[in-house]
Amino acid sequence: MAAIRNFDHRKHLPSVSFIVVAAIVIAVFAAVLIYTGVYNIGADAPHTRAVYSLLDTVRDRSIAVHARGIKPPANLASAERVSRGAGLYDEMCTGCHLGPGMAPTELSQGLYPEAPELAEHAHHSNAQKFWMIKHGVKLTAMPAWGKTHSDELIWDMVAFVDRLPSMTPAQYKAIVANAPADHDEMMKEDEGANTKPAGEAHGGDGHDRQH
Repeated sequence: MAAIRNFDHRKHLPSVSFIVVAAIVIAVFAAVLIYTGVYNIGADAPHTRAVYSLLDTVRDRSIAVHARGIKPPANLASAERVSRGAGLYDEMCTGCHLGPGMAPTELSQGLYPEAPELAEHAHHSNAQKFWMIKHGVKLTAMPAWGKTHSDELIWDMVAFVDRLPSMTPAQYKAIVANAPADHDEMMKEDEGANTKPAGEAHGGDGHDRQH
């Protein structure tokens, strides 16, 4: 017991000089890797497992943190929102994310990392879906649709994507065929509906705010 009490953990910690040298070695290695162009960033050359795992974790944690506090509208599940979202999704998203019964497209086959087939993936919350659609995701080819589309239209897309995994190919085709308007018409209607006096617009990230 005395030997355990007298054990000095500090003697077994790395010295400051060792940490400094290790940091320099790592920095030099990283610089060589970057400036020699050794790492292949071609979309047809997959990342190593370690790099992919790191990027995957960074992405998922970033989305979870930035989507905190975003509250979906009370009418998110309404048939009107889902119907509008169907038209938007069919025009804007199927090239990468496909739809029920759709065969892979030339675009979806060339992406890396592969875009998830949203008819099969539903592990993100609606707040996280909103954040991803609005802000996009770096290094994935996912665009920031918030630069051109209002929060209302983005929530319409979220409403549809939330329903997508439960749809059959026939149901998908039917709801897209019955979408209320084409993309350009929805954009014009949305611009008119969102022309409000100062102080009446919602916060830019979909968060509820006091006016």
